[in-house]
Amino acid sequence: MRTPIAVAVLALAVPVLPAPAGAAPGDGSLTWSVSPSGPKGPNGRPALDYKLDPGATITDHVAVTNHSKQPLTLRVYAHDAFTTAGGGFDLRAGNAAPTDAGLWIKLGRQRITLPPSSRVVVPFTLTVPADATPGDHAAGIVASLIADTTDATGNKVSVDHRVGSRVYLRVTGPLKPSLTVTDVKIQAATSWNPLRLPRVTATFTVANTGNVRLGGAPSARIEGPFGLGARSTTAATIPEILPGGSLTSAVTLDAVPPLFRERLTLGILPAPADGRAIDPAPVRALSEHALWLMPWPRLVLTALAAALPAAWLFTRRRRNRRMRAALAAAEKRGREQAAANLEKEGTR
Repeated sequence: MRTPIAVAVLALAVPVLPAPAGAAPGDGSLTWSVSPSGPKGPNGRPALDYKLDPGATITDHVAVTNHSKQPLTLRVYAHDAFTTAGGGFDLRAGNAAPTDAGLWIKLGRQRITLPPSSRVVVPFTLTVPADATPGDHAAGIVASLIADTTDATGNKVSVDHRVGSRVYLRVTGPLKPSLTVTDVKIQAATSWNPLRLPRVTATFTVANTGNVRLGGAPSARIEGPFGLGARSTTAATIPEILPGGSLTSAVTLDAVPPLFRERLTLGILPAPADGRAIDPAPVRALSEHALWLMPWPRLVLTALAAALPAAWLFTRRRRNRRMRAALAAAEKRGREQAAANLEKEGTR
C-alpha cells in the first residue's frame, strides 16, 4: 500500500495548499503517482524505510506512473519532511533548499517525460553523513508539476502540484524518545442550570523534543482538594510527530464537580509511530495546572436560601418593634388622658 504525499505549493509565496492526490487542479485528466519500487517496478512497500549507520549509503528506487491519457513532464526531487500543526506529514516548499534527509538523497533523474499510461523507475542513493545525529529523519521523494493558475484576486500564480512517497531513516545511535506538553490553555464552561456541572476543555501543544518519531494517547484528570471529585478522560490518539515537530491537541472533561481550587493534570504516554519497541522506553509526559471552578449557581441558590429566612426574621422583628412602639405610645396617651381627667375632676 502506497502512502502518498499530495500538496500544492505556491512557488512564489511558499504556503502549502491541499490538492487531490496525483491530480493537477484545472486539468483533472492529468494524474500520476509515486511509489516505492524495485528495479522492475513497485514492490508494495508502504514507504521507503531504512535503518543505517552514519556514513552508510543505500541504493533504492521509486516508480513514477502516469495514469493520464496524455504525456506528462514532471520534476523529481527529494525534500525534508515536517509535522503540520494539525498532525499531518508534509514537505518543505520546493523552492527552498533541503538541510536534512532530503539533502542526503540523490536521484538518478531530476526531470522525466512520461508517455500516456506509462511508468518510469527512478534510482536514487541515500548517503548518511558521518556526523549525522542519531534517531529518526524524514523526507519525501516527489514528482512535481508546476502549473499556472489564478488566485482569488485575479493574479496569476505558479502552483507546484506534488505527489510522492515518504522516506523514513533511522540513524543508529542513542535514542531519546520524548514528548512535552506546552502552551496549555484552559477554558471552563459553567451553566446557570444548577443541575449541570461545568465542562473543562484544555488545548495544548505536544512537541517531540526527542529524536524518535512518536505518537501517543493524551489523558486528563481533574481533582479537587484532598482528591475529591476526581474526573479522568482520554482523548483521541495523537498521530505521528517527527523529531522537532509539534501539533495542537485538546481534551475535554464533562460534568466536573466545581470544588473551588482544583488541579488539572495532562498526560501523554508516547508510543513508537512505527510500532517497533524503543530502548529506552519513553516515559509519560505530564503537565499540571491549577484552576478555579466556582459553583456559582449553587452559591446563588445557597445565598437565596439563606436570605429568605433572614428577610423573614428581619421583617418579623421590625413588625414586633412597630407593635411595641405602638403599644407604648397608646399606654402613654392613656396615662396622659387619665391624668388630665383626674386634674379636671379636682378642679371642680
